[in-house]
Amino acid sequence: MTARIVITGAGGQVGRFLAGEAARRGREVSALTHRECDITDATAVERFITEGDLVVNCAAITAVDAAEADPDVAYAVNATGPENIAQACARVGAQLLHISTDYVFSGEVVSGEQRHPYDVGDYVAPLGVYGRTKLAGELAVLTAMPDAHIVRTSWVYTGGDGNDVVANLRRLAGTDQTVDAVDDQTGSATYVKDLVHALLEIGEGDIREPILHVANEGACTRYEQARAVFEELGADPQRVRPVSAAQSARRAPRPAYSALSMAMSVRAGVSPLRPWRAALAEALAQPVSDGQLPSTP
Repeated sequence: MTARIVITGAGGQVGRFLAGEAARRGREVSALTHRECDITDATAVERFITEGDLVVNCAAITAVDAAEADPDVAYAVNATGPENIAQACARVGAQLLHISTDYVFSGEVVSGEQRHPYDVGDYVAPLGVYGRTKLAGELAVLTAMPDAHIVRTSWVYTGGDGNDVVANLRRLAGTDQTVDAVDDQTGSATYVKDLVHALLEIGEGDIREPILHVANEGACTRYEQARAVFEELGADPQRVRPVSAAQSARRAPRPAYSALSMAMSVRAGVSPLRPWRAALAEALAQPVSDGQLPSTP
């Protein structure tokens, strides 16, 4: 077991929940927010990493439209930053888990083939700045540190009081508003609690595959996800209306299909995650709190 877990980007939803769960397991945790450690500054990164650490990089520009508007900042945080961390880890002998995304895939149908959840070895072809910079980060990490782990995940949510999709839907379910949800984009909705447990399993285990997929089982559209939230909360799902991605008028392109398969990750030794609907039910059964991960029974 590593001596300490160092989390960069600890102010975000994954970093915050990871810090809470690791501490509950009795691990020594150094949780670094952007204010405390700017990963685009290589010198700053080096100050926080020591031999034997498990470093989990959760820092990223994840706002897809913001990345499209400012590609230089997105590249600095999503590509240069991870490279700085990987180089620092390689120099001192620390482990590294780097969080990546389903947006490295295009979601486009090739030669009329039926869509299937993307596995680790499938062809990557990101559509927008966010996906391109995250892919550049993957390549930079593995170039600097071939024994690092890249963990791709998809549509991560807390369901609590944050700004993620499920948290926002939870608030809207308690009103009488009608909600529009995109019905032509499909992904793997992933509960942050399940993702965090998998990250700790990977970090504490003997998994050798460099690239892994971690996502709750199954796929849904944003429309199906929104209706499921309303149903779980006893709100009228008819208040959720399907719209197309074109109607939503988002700035950045998004893959029409980016569901992830854990098949190769499971073969590598990662425990499979439960179906997305079961995870959503548990997330919504938790009281809205300060964003801390619910205790595991």
